[in-house]
Amino acid sequence: MTHIPVLLKEVIEILNLEPRKFIVDGTIGDGGHAAEILKKISPGGTLLGIDWDKNTIEKLENDPKLHPNETKIIFINENYVNLPEILKNQNLGKADGLILDLGFSSTLLEESGRGLSFQKDEPLDMRYYIPDKFQISKLKIQKLTASEIINKFSEKELADIIYKYSGERFSRRIAKKIIKARRNKKIKTTLELAEIIKSAVPKNYKKNRLNPATRTFQALRIYINNELNNLSKVLNNLTFILKPQGRIVIISFHSLEDRIVKQQFKLLEKEGELKILTKKPIEPGEEEIKINARARSAKLRAAEIL
Repeated sequence: MTHIPVLLKEVIEILNLEPRKFIVDGTIGDGGHAAEILKKISPGGTLLGIDWDKNTIEKLENDPKLHPNETKIIFINENYVNLPEILKNQNLGKADGLILDLGFSSTLLEESGRGLSFQKDEPLDMRYYIPDKFQISKLKIQKLTASEIINKFSEKELADIIYKYSGERFSRRIAKKIIKARRNKKIKTTLELAEIIKSAVPKNYKKNRLNPATRTFQALRIYINNELNNLSKVLNNLTFILKPQGRIVIISFHSLEDRIVKQQFKLLEKEGELKILTKKPIEPGEEEIKINARARSAKLRAAEIL
């Protein structure tokens, strides 16, 4: 599937890009936003592209559209939560702009083999980052896999995770079904788990446009990869990442993320650290959603450091 960057026009406009600027793409993914950013900061600009999937970084390092002659690009296999340390280690100083697209990439979803989606039958892993066997990682990662959570956690723990990180109203029924199923045999794959979830929810759930497994898989991914804590931490460190008048653009895809961004922006504005540029979130229009269905739940919020 061809990757289509979400809200690309809006991202480029809000970042206020000019030649020689230094921009960080903290979730570079398939490089859709990055490719356009590079055009705008040329000549003399610098782009730092971060992603905690090693295969993604290796793929982008060989992508010709991300290697223009008159700009500098640095790829780092890391987590954006560690940006202050990354900038220091790379001797880059503070940036003029930061983009965080919190949706995971099409490539990671479809090609990782880690069970991030219920569309394929894959092992229940769901970690975005897996170190090589002999690699000593400095990344702050969640070691638990989805398989360990599904097969070892208590019914209450499962129900709480599913509800807290997705709002799934049938979380207790799903957790009960998981416990019952694993008594017979270990739950090993995504399709096994998806079928268990499907059997736990009422039949009329199918009338909803969401697959019955959608929210449970979302909750597991968020929990395993510590996503909400990472987002909160990076927002608390914005003044260590961005220069005065530096801009941050965040695209979220569910209410939990958007609430954190909204509340943290308001708090930082009250404390005089930034100015909110989007009083209401920017959402994709009908035309963009027609072209890219994954954009339908996107919300963009932006701010400028004072």
